[in-house]
Amino acid sequence: MNYANIKYCDIANGEGVRTSLFVSGCRRHCKNCFNAIAWDFNYGQPFDKQTRNAILASLEPEYINGLSLLGGEPFEPENQRALLPFVRNVKVLYPNKTIWCYTGNVYETELLQPSPARCEVTDDLLACIDVLVDGAFVQEQHDISLRFRGSSNQRIIDLNRTRREGKVVLWEDDPIFASHEM
Repeated sequence: MNYANIKYCDIANGEGVRTSLFVSGCRRHCKNCFNAIAWDFNYGQPFDKQTRNAILASLEPEYINGLSLLGGEPFEPENQRALLPFVRNVKVLYPNKTIWCYTGNVYETELLQPSPARCEVTDDLLACIDVLVDGAFVQEQHDISLRFRGSSNQRIIDLNRTRREGKVVLWEDDPIFASHEM
């Protein structure tokens, strides 16, 4: 797997201060994608041991809330297979930090059901993710007032509560941000 970028101390791609890994490779090609350069699976640098260790070290400070996975598309099967051992390590080393993942796939119909996104590790990868931002970016539904997503069709799913309750439960933002009155 290659990665397009790593953002340290990122506050745009999930709650709190995070390290964000932008993987390379996406077959979806959404119109006006904010990171179209990362569609190419060969773009960027190899996600090697040194890179993994640098990201793991960046998560150590208390003020870092967790890891965000973006793309490209983390749920391309090739990327899932490379990400799974890494996110398992994150969970072991930092059990109190959250993992957010952004995908163009819809949780119920493309990640839980047979689809081009599903592979032998999909369920294991989903089990490591705390918050999933799902759905393709849709230019006609673009809304700059939304936190942590680009278009109104995208959902922010609390996967921990979803697993406990057996139904999709949306992540709840702090009311001061949710009301847009800040």
